[in-house]
Amino acid sequence: MGTATLTNKTPGDCPSGQTSVSPVPPSYDEATAGAPQMQAGIIESCGTDGETQFSWNDQNIRRVFIRKVYTLLFIQLLVTFAIVSLFTFCEPIKYYIQRNSGWYWASYAVFFVTYLTLSCCTAVRRRFPWNLILLAIFTLSLSYMTGMLSSFYNTKSVMMCLGITSAVCLLVTIFSFQTKIDVTTCRGMLFIFSMVVFISGLALAVVLPFQYVPWLDTIYAVLGAILFTMFLAFDTQLVMGNKRHSISSEEYIFATLSIYLDIIYIFSFFLQIFGTRQD
Repeated sequence: MGTATLTNKTPGDCPSGQTSVSPVPPSYDEATAGAPQMQAGIIESCGTDGETQFSWNDQNIRRVFIRKVYTLLFIQLLVTFAIVSLFTFCEPIKYYIQRNSGWYWASYAVFFVTYLTLSCCTAVRRRFPWNLILLAIFTLSLSYMTGMLSSFYNTKSVMMCLGITSAVCLLVTIFSFQTKIDVTTCRGMLFIFSMVVFISGLALAVVLPFQYVPWLDTIYAVLGAILFTMFLAFDTQLVMGNKRHSISSEEYIFATLSIYLDIIYIFSFFLQIFGTRQD
């Protein structure tokens, strides 16, 4: 999986009797020029009460990082929405992609290779412009796969699932930004839940070739939707950077890829739960 750097933040001890003066906010250029200092972790400044505080430099770098991540994410979701809408409403294109499944498997191969490259190769995902090129290829391949999956469902159910996914992701994002609950400390629980979903998927793969069991398929989809909703909250708080664990400000490609993948999986599972297949 990914090798993105996570920063484990713990309050430092301040020298006794030491006071600090609130620094003057720097300009944008001054703030971003200090980005290399973040590689070693979070910058701390000691107050008179001994509490750890973020410096102005750290706050500005994190804001720039968050804007960059959500700008790329918005573009990715816009491209995916356009492709899903095209494959759902345009009958000739829908007919073509459903009759030519080879394009789906080709897209899956491209998706798998680009995902492994961006997740495992730190040097590649930090090298401009190759990181953006690979992210664009990854987005197009996954969008094609999502669009083809949506083409087998009723148009109204696809639009309904898009709306449900948008509402759920918006609520989870607001919750992650506002709550005092630290979801980044729940990695063990997420791992256990992931194993449950994985085993359920294996059981479903064994049963389906012999007989389709609707309730088993629905249970698996519900578990998957819950799991990736939790992952969305986890990844969102890693991007925020104000909890116990955070993602490095240099890993905007990995952060964007993670949140985008969470949203696509949530939509896919909702489509499996609420979608109505075409005759």
